[in-house]
Amino acid sequence: MKKILVLLLTALLLSPASFAQSPRVALPDFVELVEKASPAVVNIRTTEKVNVQSSQGSPFEGMPDDQAEFFKRFFGIPMPGAPGNPGSQKQNPNKKPPQQEIERGVGSGFIIDSNGFILTNAHVVEGANSITVTMTDKREFKAKLLGADKRTDIALIKIEASNLPKIPLGDSSKVKVGEWVLAIGSPFGLENTVTAGIVSAKSRDTGDYLPFIQTDVAVNPGNSGGPLLNTAGQVIGINSQIFSRSGGYMGISFAIPIDEAMRVADQLRTGGKLVRGKIGVAIADMTKEVAESLGLGKPRGAFVRNAEPGGPAASGGIEAGDVILNFNGKEIQKSTDLPRVVGETKPGTSALVKVWRKGASRDLTVVVADADGDKTAAKKIDTPSVSVGVAIPSFAFSVNELSEAKKKELGVRSGIEITAVTEGSASRAGIRAGDIVMRIGDTDISGVKQFEGLVKGLDGSKAVPIFIRRGDATLVVPLKPGK
Repeated sequence: MKKILVLLLTALLLSPASFAQSPRVALPDFVELVEKASPAVVNIRTTEKVNVQSSQGSPFEGMPDDQAEFFKRFFGIPMPGAPGNPGSQKQNPNKKPPQQEIERGVGSGFIIDSNGFILTNAHVVEGANSITVTMTDKREFKAKLLGADKRTDIALIKIEASNLPKIPLGDSSKVKVGEWVLAIGSPFGLENTVTAGIVSAKSRDTGDYLPFIQTDVAVNPGNSGGPLLNTAGQVIGINSQIFSRSGGYMGISFAIPIDEAMRVADQLRTGGKLVRGKIGVAIADMTKEVAESLGLGKPRGAFVRNAEPGGPAASGGIEAGDVILNFNGKEIQKSTDLPRVVGETKPGTSALVKVWRKGASRDLTVVVADADGDKTAAKKIDTPSVSVGVAIPSFAFSVNELSEAKKKELGVRSGIEITAVTEGSASRAGIRAGDIVMRIGDTDISGVKQFEGLVKGLDGSKAVPIFIRRGDATLVVPLKPGK
């Protein structure tokens, strides 16, 4: 019996499972990294000039002087009727009200050049009359704003100093999901606070101009503009936003990739502003249903809802209803890729654009324009008058010929107008009276009779793309003809 037990124990000890151990993963030691990086991280305080309010309607009106003085001393509230207070005398309506500087906010930044160039967020310094930079050694400097770009939320400021510590910059394109990262900043004004976590996602699209690095690093108000560092002590991003329902950290934070930030900063440093390209299109996302109905297979590209009349895109041959698949050699996987790629293109560049139209791709050339100061007013869409039209039972709507006046107003050559929509696939898809049917499948619509003939020949088992013009926008609605 003893012999059997010994043999069993020996077998267990020599089995492969006995040698299998969980791999040891050493947690990063951030001590040395923080010691090297912290001196280059700065606290940024801003002030703003505001008009001093008069005492008219003040809650302290009629209050005894000793009580008013109490509020003045301990809460910084001017005593009504006190000398120098605008409420102590009748105001001259032509005289500008007196101003005083108040604390506007606290943020972070980091030195990218030993001669005093500091990178931060645009929202940290927006509207500031003065910017104060505090180093970890308690030295304070007044900073000058060299330039800021609100769309990318990047700002570059400068202090008059030399031989300053700076942080080495990394390559944000090499960031990997799951790697350790660290943030240094001034959350709630607590200078040089260090927090750590991992990269949760890359190229996170939040609707802003740049794709973000998503992390679970604790970031709070005051961290904005501070660096996101990798374990090599290199800056890979600028902490910019948090996802929060309470105003504080809730486990998700976002950083601007340093590669994108430096591209903006270089322009701010040389010209004080970002020169951004534009082609004059309104775009929308591609859905699986629309992509399949257009013959694209999978959702990709940017759907053109409208091409600005006389704009670069329209002049280059891009039309509403096109899908932009490639811009100047760069693939457009989703609609938000296009404004980023176009924005990075220097105005005046002749860009090769690949579009998908009527079941095939074609190459067009568009000359990129300067987007600076461009503001296109939204055109008011009037509610159409309802009139009797020709019923199209397959789609449960009625249509009429498009008048010449309507064609001129919309800037279209052809199409038919939907006059009424009853319960059916069209109404469920959002089609409504007043919409203009421009194309069905790959065929442009020239009139009601032609449209009726096309509908009769449709396969009821397959969705067909209906190109709808609504106001200034073109929509694609995949519909299956009904019985």
